[in-house]
Parts: sequence; structure tokens; C-alpha cells
Amino acid sequence: MTDLQQPYKLATIDLGSNSFHMIVVQIDAYGQVSILDRLREPVRLGGGLDAKGNLSQAAQQRALDCLRRFGERIRDFPSENVAAVGTNTLRLTKNSREFLHLAEAALGHPIAVISGREEARLIYLGVAHSLAKDQQGKRFVMDIGGGSTELIIGQGFEPLHLESLRMGCVSSTLAFFPDGKLTGACWDKAITAALLELRPIKAAYRAIGWESATGASGTIRAVKKVIQQTGLAPYGITLEHMYRVRDMMIEAGHIDKLKLAGLSDERKPVFAGGLAVLIAVFEALKIDRMLVSDGALREGLVYDRLERYQHDDIRDKTVRVWQQRFQVDQAYAAAVHDTAQKLFNRCRDEWKLPEYLANLLGWAADLHELGLAISHSSYHKHGGYVLENADLPGFSTEDQRWLSVLVRTHRQKISSKLFALLDVEHYQNALYLSVLLRLAVLLHRSHKEAAPSIERIRVSKNRIELRFVDDIKAQKPLLLADLEREQVLLKAVKVELVF
Repeated sequence: MTDLQQPYKLATIDLGSNSFHMIVVQIDAYGQVSILDRLREPVRLGGGLDAKGNLSQAAQQRALDCLRRFGERIRDFPSENVAAVGTNTLRLTKNSREFLHLAEAALGHPIAVISGREEARLIYLGVAHSLAKDQQGKRFVMDIGGGSTELIIGQGFEPLHLESLRMGCVSSTLAFFPDGKLTGACWDKAITAALLELRPIKAAYRAIGWESATGASGTIRAVKKVIQQTGLAPYGITLEHMYRVRDMMIEAGHIDKLKLAGLSDERKPVFAGGLAVLIAVFEALKIDRMLVSDGALREGLVYDRLERYQHDDIRDKTVRVWQQRFQVDQAYAAAVHDTAQKLFNRCRDEWKLPEYLANLLGWAADLHELGLAISHSSYHKHGGYVLENADLPGFSTEDQRWLSVLVRTHRQKISSKLFALLDVEHYQNALYLSVLLRLAVLLHRSHKEAAPSIERIRVSKNRIELRFVDDIKAQKPLLLADLEREQVLLKAVKVELVF
């Protein structure tokens, strides 16, 4: 854990569908953030997806080369001070797992893939911290990425409504402006497609309303810059201004003939698709004017990590909300959590368990009975499904896979096939955590009595031995029966339980 009494450095990296971004910041003892460095490279990862959803070798190579350069800058950073996330393209890529192994090796630090709504939450956090603190009322915030667009309504630092839609500057350009064409027909198709994507949410968003609209991302900043430098307006973005820019592009007819003041050669190849998405959002949501923020996903990651260090972890809040939503017995879950953590601490060194797994084990203990709200029959399966597929603020896709696997395997028969959601190299640690959670649940079988005191725990590879203070054969026959059954179940995955 980072020492909050001393200044420390933190790096956050956004592996976007269009560009990769990294910022390096210093955080002082009072939680004040100072940006030390910004890096950005146009990788065009989203343009490398083939028809089957696999990343091309060329796109992978561009990404890996960029990450090696980023890695040089943060080579000496401890991994707990680096937050790297992948977004829409890595959510869609079928071979993302293989690529991520290479990407993590190039960067030198772990990379997490996050859901669209988690991306939206982090974007809002980054934008909200960049705005004036005295700004009152609800805020509308949007970010156009390479393959997705995030739309958020929030107040203060709290996002209230989150959406992530599958449209972005890269995907829209590839789909509707083929070979650089900029005809009126291309624009009509692009804007109509974006309006169709917005249709399910536009009524709800307009009914909620907001007092201010703010845009983040390279696309929106580029639109603002073009509007300024073509003399249309000194600041802000309006629909009228964007129509004028669109008309200039239609007049050019082709990207090779396009000359817009303020539009860089780097942004030019994906500008049309991004502008079409922004026009559609303005039309659908009746936005009058939008200002532009420097804050975005990577800044949101900074403040998210800062909250974790200050013991205000959004993941803990999410777990409490889900316990309430699914009517989990919180006192019982807390007892299982406490026992699971004690078991983890006594087995950690011998089993060489990474410290971060303690949190995942604890959260799985908190939520292991979540499926009871759906059905008492096979509730562990229902809980596992929900945790794999739900939007859990603060949790990465990989985190949710861990929670799903642990909840799915915490009772009844256990098979190595149930760990298929995780990488093969994580199997052993996942099995260890599953064993610890199963034992914690078993020791609290009655839901009311305290867990029996354990005098000694001895572990070796695939073996765990428990010695209880009480004579369980004489005093706790039900516990003895449960342990004997568990002994048989664990034997199926080559784990020996001795008591």
C-alpha cells in the first residue's frame, strides 16, 4: 500500500480504440494531483479488427511498439502505482487474451479490460474533477472513442446514469465513409445510424435533463478546434457550427481534398465518423451548447486509484449495493468473509498467494449467496452468472471472472472445467481460493454459530490440514459429516483435506 504521508507517482494508461494515452502524475500528502508527463500515440487499434473479430498482426505490432515506449517511462514504477485499462476494441476482440499477454509483457505491468459502463464511470470522474467545483446541478458528459461513445448524467463527482453505445470515430468512419469519401449520402447514412443507436436512451436522458453539457476525447476537442480556427465561434460547440463544418467537408468531397483549419493530419482519417456521432447526439438529446474538458478516462483512473488509497474504494461500495439489491444476509456474509481472510492469511506464504487475491476472496465471500434471490436450487450457479455478466462499478472484466468462478465453485461438486473463464496459469491460485471459500462457508454452515476455533493449519501443494480446538467427532457431528463430504468433493480436483 502506498504511503500517503509521502508524495508518490502514479501512471494511468488508456488503451483506446483510436489512440493510446498515458499520464504520469505526482500526488502529495494532501491528495493534490500534479501532472508530470503526458504521452499519446495514434495506434488505430479499432481499425485492426477483421471480420471474425480478431486483431490483425499489424495492429497488434503498432500497439506493442507503443506500449514498449510507454513501459520505458514507467519501468521503475511498482505495479500497484500503474493503472492500465483496455476499452471497446479489447472488449470485442476474440483473441484479446493472447494479445493481453503480449501487451502486459511489453508494458511491464498488468492491463485490465473494463466494461463500457465502467469506462463511462471513469470518464465522468475525470471530467468532474476538471470542472469548476462551484458548478451546481446535473452535468451531461460525453466521450467519443474509437469504437464506443459514453454518455453520462451526474451531479458533483457521482455519476447517476451511465450508457456506453457501440459507435465511435473509427467504427463510424470505416462503416460510412469508405475510401475517404465525404459525400452527402455518406453523411446521411452515418448520422442516421448513430440516431438509431441513440433511440433506446434519448427519451429517458431528455426527461432527466441537465444544467451543463461537457465533452471529452480527442474527437470533441478536434471539433472545437476546427470551429475556432475556421472563425465560426470563439468557444463552445453548437449544432449550427457542426452543420457548417459538415458542409465544408461535403464540398471537399474526399478526404484527400479536405483542408480544414485546426484539423491535424493525424485526426483527419477518423474525423468524419466522430463528427457524425457528435451531430447525432446533439440532435437526439437536444443539446444547445457543449464545452470541452481536458479530463477524461486516464484522469478518472487517477482519482479512482486515489480513492482506493484513501480507503474509499468504489468496489466496496458496489459490493454493499449488490448485497442490498439481492437481499444478502450481510451479518452472515461478514462472518464468512472474516473466516476466509483468516484462512488466506494462514495459507498465503506456503501457497505463494499474491496479496491482491485477498480482496477478491473477501468480495466473493460477501456475495457468495447472491444467487439465493433468484432460486434456492443451484444458487451458486445463478450467482456466478450474475457476477460474470453484470455491470459492477470499479471491477474489471477479469475481476468479475474471478468473482464468478469463486462463487460458482464455492459449493457442491467442483470440476477443473469450472475455472475455464480464467487463464490457465491462474488455475492453481483460483483453486486455492475456491478451497478457502468452501471451507469458510462450511465452517459457518449453521449461519448463526461462530466458526469452530482452528488450533493449527498446515498446507503444502494441494494439501490442507486443519486441527480444531474442540473434539469435533464428539462435539460437532454435523461439522464432521460436512468435512467428510468435502474431503470427497475436493479429491476430485486432487486436493487433499485432512482434519
